[in-house]
Order: sequence, then C-alpha cells, then structure tokens
Amino acid sequence: QVQLAESGGGLVQAGDSLRLSCAASRRPFSNYHMAWFREAPGKGREFVAVLSRSGTTTLFADSVKGQFTISRDNAKNTVYLQMNTLKPEDTAVYYCAASSVVGIFQSSDKYTYWGQGTQVTVSS
Repeated sequence: QVQLAESGGGLVQAGDSLRLSCAASRRPFSNYHMAWFREAPGKGREFVAVLSRSGTTTLFADSVKGQFTISRDNAKNTVYLQMNTLKPEDTAVYYCAASSVVGIFQSSDKYTYWGQGTQVTVSS
C-alpha cells in the first residue's frame, strides 16, 4: 500500500505560479511512475502529466505543454508539479497518482494509488 499526500495548492491570480508536491509513504519510491491528474467542477478527471520511475521520460497533456513541468526527488519520495502562467481554466482539484505497471500512461485506470487532492483556484 502506498499513501500519497498532495500539498501546495491555493488561490492565486492568473499569471501566477504554483508548485504542487506529492509525498509518498512507501519505499522504494523509484518503483513507481508518478502522475498528476486534475478534476474541474462539472468535469471528469483529466490527465495532466506523468514522469517515469527513472525520471527520464515525461508525458504531458496538450493543454499544459510548455506551461507545467513535472519532476521527482526519489531520495525524498516526492514528485512535484511546477505550474507557471496559471489560467482560470487551470482551476481544479489536483491529484497525484502512482503506477507500477510497465510503461507510462494517460489513462487513470493504470494508476493504483491516489492522493486526496489539493485545490488550485486561479482567479482572473
């Protein structure tokens, strides 16, 4: 069992930046591909980004390419989502998720462990 805890969300203005963190309870953290998803009011859960267990491969949703970056610190069991130039449409609850399957995926059903989420609200 892996427990994930997100932090770093908040209320910001359009154009601001935020860095979300997700701390995992289990070692070795490097066994897991780590991803971020988000869920906006009235919408389904949307893939945002994933980083492979080695930290060498990333995949981003088209909507955040060039705007968000994902990184990890395996020594700290933590994955980060750096969000720049935030827009009101980035408002959502952001979830981190962990997967131990082979390959990296955008589909939420490939991820076994989920955090509780952190709210990001971007005002215009």
